[in-house]
Amino acid sequence: MKTVKIGGVPNPKQAEFFASKAKFTAYGGARGGGKSWALRRKLVAICLRYAGATCLLVRRSYAELKANHLGAFLQEYGSFLTYREAEKTLFFPNGSRILFGFCASDRDLLRYQGQEYDVIAIDEATQLSESRFQVFKACLRGVNPCPKRMYLTCNPGGIGHAWVKRLFVDREYREGEDPSDYAFIRALVSDNAYLLARDPEYKKQLEGLPTKLREAWLYGRWDVFEGQFFPEFDETRHVCDASALPRISRYFLAMDYGFDRLAALLVGVRGEEVYILREYCESGLTLGEAAARVVKEFSPYRLLYAVASPDLWNRRQDSGRSGVEIMQSVVGMPPMIAADNRRIPGWRVVREYLGGERPRLHIFEGCRELIHSMSALLCDRVRAEDAASEPHAVTHAPEALRYALMSRLPYEGGASASNAFADFFGNTRAEASNLFD
Repeated sequence: MKTVKIGGVPNPKQAEFFASKAKFTAYGGARGGGKSWALRRKLVAICLRYAGATCLLVRRSYAELKANHLGAFLQEYGSFLTYREAEKTLFFPNGSRILFGFCASDRDLLRYQGQEYDVIAIDEATQLSESRFQVFKACLRGVNPCPKRMYLTCNPGGIGHAWVKRLFVDREYREGEDPSDYAFIRALVSDNAYLLARDPEYKKQLEGLPTKLREAWLYGRWDVFEGQFFPEFDETRHVCDASALPRISRYFLAMDYGFDRLAALLVGVRGEEVYILREYCESGLTLGEAAARVVKEFSPYRLLYAVASPDLWNRRQDSGRSGVEIMQSVVGMPPMIAADNRRIPGWRVVREYLGGERPRLHIFEGCRELIHSMSALLCDRVRAEDAASEPHAVTHAPEALRYALMSRLPYEGGASASNAFADFFGNTRAEASNLFD
């Protein structure tokens, strides 16, 4: 049997990555941390140790994958690897193999559905949406002795920033997610002595970047990145604990409903200050179920109204009833009003509440989905003043917040919350508007 000597000594962070036994291990956080070399070395080590292992190395595009890894694989390990372009696969003498994959669109996912892999490596994981990540998770299975593992490299930013940050940095888990399955190894350019010795100017290049990019790419900060829709959002300024709660004069509810996700926010008002006190977020609820959950969660509060997206007032073809009729029929549901759904003016109002020497918007620390989403929401690629619709998972809570703050305004040429509330109770507009001071 031929013996091949593989050179190279891992730095401490790379060694930590090699030693991880977590089912899902993410490695990175900043540019220049040595993650590409470590990822290739890890896959080669697994293939050599477990004969017949099947590994998948995937990135957004095949061209990127080929440019960043194929040449390096062949240069470092070409003496015992064979690459077949037609199959896009590296073959080992013991029957193990590394397949090169890509996922630029949902259509590309079809090639992976039903497939089985012992190890999946996702390079630049923040370039993939969470739904695509879930598809790859489902492919991680098999009955051979090779441990089933997924390895991810990542930097802050991109469409997948939110889910990577949630799972690996913030460690906030949903039902069915086991915290012990996830490990994050934070690597900075300062950890990569080899790179700094060969290219001492690289760190200076990172230091010369614009502020947000520098914070993300040099220091690995996940709360500041290029494309962030609310760069002014700062947890140290806008997030507080229960001890900061003043005497609330009135409460109302703000909802963004979709079958994929209900986001409901309990809003407290005191003068010009607005407090987001609680949140309730759940997926897969019908309209009636969503209303029942809202009643159960928020019934202890005397809610003046619930503001929601205007599309709930449209009649459903299947029942002939509108969404608001279905929800309003649930006993205990507060009176519902249609939100002013103008997007760009609405986002401007949110910024007004976030800005200033003393912000007027305060979010309680228990509202983790809203806090997470405010940091992860991206700018629309076409209209910079609007928020992007992807990743969709982080849009629901900020939409509900926008509805809440817009309901506090008397709008020109439209129905204000006080106007709609007056219609509901038969009060005069002046009398009803006192409820919103």
